Amino acid sequence: MITKATVIAVIKDIGARIEKDWQYLTDLDQAIGDGDHGINMHRGFTAVLAKLPEDKDIGTILKTVGMTLVSTVGGAAGPIYGTAFMKMGAKLAGKEEISMQELLDSLDEAVAGIKQRGHAVRGEKTILDALEPALDALKAGGNWDDAVKAAEAGVEYTKTIIATKGRASYLGERSLGHQDPGATSVTLMLKACADAAKK
Repeated sequence: MITKATVIAVIKDIGARIEKDWQYLTDLDQAIGDGDHGINMHRGFTAVLAKLPEDKDIGTILKTVGMTLVSTVGGAAGPIYGTAFMKMGAKLAGKEEISMQELLDSLDEAVAGIKQRGHAVRGEKTILDALEPALDALKAGGNWDDAVKAAEAGVEYTKTIIATKGRASYLGERSLGHQDPGATSVTLMLKACADAAKK
């Protein structure tokens, strides 16, 4: 079972990874977007860590993360990531610990929320190009390292396709050769999950 303490540790680790790599994410976004993905994610997770309700259940914790991201992260990332965490929180409401299957079910909800909010599908150079392959790997019985590898392959794939969503879509063919910042930041989050699983 996955405990509440593990969920909290993963969120804190995500915050630390964003803190370390926010400039890299911003640099990626400057090539094809507004140039603020890393700055926005850093602001968002700084706020998340400041108000993390560690005494609440897993659902409430994830819902709070989502609401905080929506209210503090600019650009598309706030609503997209915020929706993902809030959908997971709703699915896991009241839980003090969860099974792997419950986590996978909540990630399905997150993906559905992202698709609905972003009007996006896989193959459009977005977060989904890393998140969906990672989720597929987990559903196929893989571990978190397999999920990270699938996400990293997805990030590489985003270099080979033209963006059709968000600010990057304005560039058309000039978006080729550049990796998607959102796919990159979700891969950072999956790495935090993989590290937690090893502990």
